Formats: sequence, structure tokens, C-alpha cells
Amino acid sequence: MRRAPARFVAIYALAYASLWLALLTPAIITLALRVRQLAPGNAAEPISRVLMAGAIVALISNPVFGALSDSTRTRFGRRRPWLVGGVLCGCAALAVIGLAPTVDVVLFGWCAAQLAFNAVLAAMVAIVPDRIPAAQRGTVVGILGICMPVGQIAGTFLVQQLAINMTLSLVVPGMIGVAGVLVLALALGREPPAQPDPAPAATAFESGPRSHRDFAWAWLSRVFFTTGSCFLQAYQPFFLLDALHQDPADVPRLMFRSTLVQAAMVVIWSLISGRLSDRTGRRKPFVMAGSTLQGFGLWIIAASNSYAMLLFGVGLVGMGHGVYEGVDLALVTDVLPDRARHAAKDLGLLNIANTLPQVIAPLAAPAILAVSHGDYMLLFAVAGAVAVLGSIFLLPLKKSASS
Repeated sequence: MRRAPARFVAIYALAYASLWLALLTPAIITLALRVRQLAPGNAAEPISRVLMAGAIVALISNPVFGALSDSTRTRFGRRRPWLVGGVLCGCAALAVIGLAPTVDVVLFGWCAAQLAFNAVLAAMVAIVPDRIPAAQRGTVVGILGICMPVGQIAGTFLVQQLAINMTLSLVVPGMIGVAGVLVLALALGREPPAQPDPAPAATAFESGPRSHRDFAWAWLSRVFFTTGSCFLQAYQPFFLLDALHQDPADVPRLMFRSTLVQAAMVVIWSLISGRLSDRTGRRKPFVMAGSTLQGFGLWIIAASNSYAMLLFGVGLVGMGHGVYEGVDLALVTDVLPDRARHAAKDLGLLNIANTLPQVIAPLAAPAILAVSHGDYMLLFAVAGAVAVLGSIFLLPLKKSASS
């Protein structure tokens, strides 16, 4: 496989960031604001219902669309139909949310958006094993690792400018996603032919070659790593209020500042770790270090008695997140059981490891808080332990290309 040109990598990264902007902006900001418009008295329960339903749809749809993408045979290739069709349907679903008369219609629109955008995500992630040679994957994955925080920050800024019109706040990020993904679809050119599939292949979790077991360990590691992240994302505002006793009016400003610190560390360390991984030819030590660093950062947050100490912990979490995300996808593509025929399907299974924690964390947190009588220190201590366990689960991974 020839080295991917810089122009293609730049277009790929732009499309990836625009997709995250379209998907994350509603999840973080506009969806909650839209639900609050429709249910001003008690928005907490309906927004939880909407987010949970969307997470379940994402959990199921990504591997399904990955398998469909792998088996697609058209003159437009395997990936392009799902990229284009998915992003157009996703933008339409965001318009439905913006125009929804009831919370139930918002729920339907968000489930449709998750379904459509996960079709795009499944096809887009598969481009790494399709088009990027092994020796370049660390660098490219490091670049992709900065796309989520860039999309998140850009979406936050965009919503501030469009706050007077909720429908535009939802649709404009979707249109940016459409533009980015369409440019990528054009840049793909002729797709490499898929190898024939004479017999059903084993899935990544079936018994068999070592690569199946390696993929399973990498998958389990990501479940634990992402669960630690979900605790921080969902419960940091409550920690500021209940543990650090911050004024509620100051929480949005403090959250924006901590988000910027975390995002900056993710961007810097994702690029550094991806580049170093390619130069050294090693993956596993970087991924293990990233998960461990995130765990240590969460433990510092658990022990925080000031906002400055919390920011230090958030910065360490961001550093660990960047090191992990800058290399982990490259590690996973090294251990895929069948890159040529079933890359999107198995990477769709990997995406379950990103989505399942969004269900686990909201279910586990109330039990932890009940045991600790509302002590968020225990919650973040558990989150840190979960992240460190994520690094330990990589120890059995033996494939030499990933070690």
C-alpha cells in the first residue's frame, strides 16, 4: 500500500472534524436547549430519555452499518454510498429536531440522527485500514485524534453565534458536516477493490487466531478507558457545584475553561504520540500510558479542593486522552482479524466500546453516589480506577506489530 498523500490526509481530517461537529454539537449543547424549550418545567428527565435512546441506537447501528459497508458492491465503491447517504439523512434529522413540536419528536429525530451519522462514522473509520499504510497510521490517527475536540470547540462557538435561532443552531452544524463529508467522498477517487469472500468469516470475538483475541483485549481496554471519560463528561458540573461549592452562575464559564484546557492537551499529545508511535514502530506502550495518565488525572480531580487543582487534573486527563487517542486506532487496525474484507464491521464493533460507556456511566453513577452518600470524590476515584484497568487489559495483547 502506497503512502497516503498529505492532501488526502488533510481532507480526511477535515471531514472527520466536520462529522464530529455535526454529531457532538447537539449532544453537548443544542439538544438539551431544545428539550428545555419544549419542557421548561422539568427538562432533566426527558433529556436523559432522549440521550439514552440515541446511545442505544448508536450502540446497535454502527457495527450493522460497518458490515453493510464491507459487503456493498457498487460502481461508487464500498464506502462512498454510506458516507453521502448517511450525512444527508443526518442533516435532515437535525432539521426535524429543530422543528419538533414535542419532546417525542425530538427523541425520534435524535435516534434518526444517530442512525444516519453512525452509518457515516462506520464507513469513515474504515478508510484508515483501506487507505493508510501501517507505517503511516500512527501519524494519521494522531491527526484524527484532534478532530473530536476541534469539532466540539467549533460547535460550542458556532452555537453562541446562532443562539437566537434554535433550528439554525442544529442545522448549520449538520450542513458543515455535509460539506466536509462530500469533499471526502470526492477525494476518495477509485476505491481499492475488496477481496472476494468465498466463505463466512469469523467475527472479531469468535475463537480462532491470535488476532481475534488481540482485538477482543483492545476492545475491552477501550470500554474501560471510555467509561472513565464519560464519568468526567457527565458529572464535572455537579462536582463543581457540590464538591467545590461554586456559584451556579459561574459553572458555564468554569466548564468552558476546563474544556479548553482538556482539548488543548488532547490536540498536542495526540499529534506527539501518533508521530512517536510511527517512529518507534510501537503502539501498545503509548496506549497503556494514555489510559494510565487519564486514571491519574481523574484521581487528582477526586482529591481536588480547589478549581486550580481540578484544572490540573483535567489537564492530565486531556494529556492521557491525547496519548491514547493518538495511537489506539492504529493499534486496533494492526490487530483487525480481516482488514481486507471486514474492516468496517470490526471497527463498528470497536465503536460499541465508545457507545456502551454512555449507557454504563449513567447507570453506575447513581449507585456509587448512593453508597458514598453523595460524595463525588468516590465517583471520580472509581472513574480513575476504571481508566487504569483499561491499560491493564492490554497486557495480554501479543501481536508484535502493536507491542
